[in-house]
Amino acid sequence: MGIDFGMKRTGIAVTDELQIIASGLTTVETQDIFSFLDKYFKEEEVETVVVGLPKRMNNDDSLVEEHIQQFINRFKNSFPLIHLERQDERFTSKLAVKTMIDSGLNKKKRQNKALIDEISATIILQSYMERRRFI
Repeated sequence: MGIDFGMKRTGIAVTDELQIIASGLTTVETQDIFSFLDKYFKEEEVETVVVGLPKRMNNDDSLVEEHIQQFINRFKNSFPLIHLERQDERFTSKLAVKTMIDSGLNKKKRQNKALIDEISATIILQSYMERRRFI
């Protein structure tokens, strides 16, 4: 599972059983993320959760990183058996918009921030899986 954590919304992506391709699942209001995850983990087997690591171009932490760390601490306490990884998420929002343009979505749909978050989570998860293939 890939997570693009945001202050308002959190994008969620998942992969197929063979872990070949990531697909967007949904976007959840961040205040509801733990109830969503609790329900999802009871219904689906999840081995690893990949959380985006937002860095600035100079490699400093993004402003949202403090909130992501709070999320990670709560996640580890709530779901201690699920492995958690981080993946650099620089440019994922821009790549998400480019993906939307390339797929022919009109301007109104491209302004849907929830869809951008879901696609960003997909890019985070796909990037993580590709990085693992080369380790």
